[in-house]
Amino acid sequence: MIRILAISDIHGSYVEFNALLSKVNYRPAEDKLILMGDYVDRGLDSKGIVEQVMTLQQECGAIVLKGNHDKMACDALTGEDDKLDTHWLTNGGFHTLMSYCEAGYEGLQEDFGWKDYMQLKEKIRRDYRHHIDFLSTLPLYHETEEHIFVHAGINPLIEDWKQQDPYDFIWIREPFYKNPVVSTNKTVVFGHTSTMDLHDSEEIWFSPLGDKIGIDGGCAYGQRLNCLEISAGKYITHFVRNGETL
Repeated sequence: MIRILAISDIHGSYVEFNALLSKVNYRPAEDKLILMGDYVDRGLDSKGIVEQVMTLQQECGAIVLKGNHDKMACDALTGEDDKLDTHWLTNGGFHTLMSYCEAGYEGLQEDFGWKDYMQLKEKIRRDYRHHIDFLSTLPLYHETEEHIFVHAGINPLIEDWKQQDPYDFIWIREPFYKNPVVSTNKTVVFGHTSTMDLHDSEEIWFSPLGDKIGIDGGCAYGQRLNCLEISAGKYITHFVRNGETL
């Protein structure tokens, strides 16, 4: 029996992500790993996570979906709009930037300014274009017979959810999780909105109607990284806490 292992909102948490894969005894030949977006920003090693996720997709058959932070990073790095840059940097992008600095955190001086940012941005565009291309072309959802996996959610007002605004797949919040999703006839597994916001707990949230499962445990905010295991029609929850190692 193939296990599905769903993880979302890694946010550069390289140590915790690998501790979680070890804890669930991830076996690429037997398991289907589904990663649901937000690989970058806020955590310490976005670069390392992007590289590992690329390998997991290309060599292990992992399903890798796009999150809003992945799009923000790509928009800022490929664009020439200061507003996009500022929006990204003030929402965790600075930590991503530092992970791509060869000298690490120490390589960025206290007086790091806009000129320095533009130089580092150009370096990332030049040396890590393959990372940008990878993140920018990720799919927005993955569908199985019983589940829809997506970063943020499904717009319940759209009759054909696959035709909804792409924005909703990676950004929607309250209109999705506060209302029934009946048009899909499937359970929607999502991240983006932390479980603390959903039910004031770090534990995975199962909606009362059974139509939604929220798994973002808020690791980037010092809480935990969750994994939802789906096996033989049953749900099993796993997690590691922020800072937990192998």
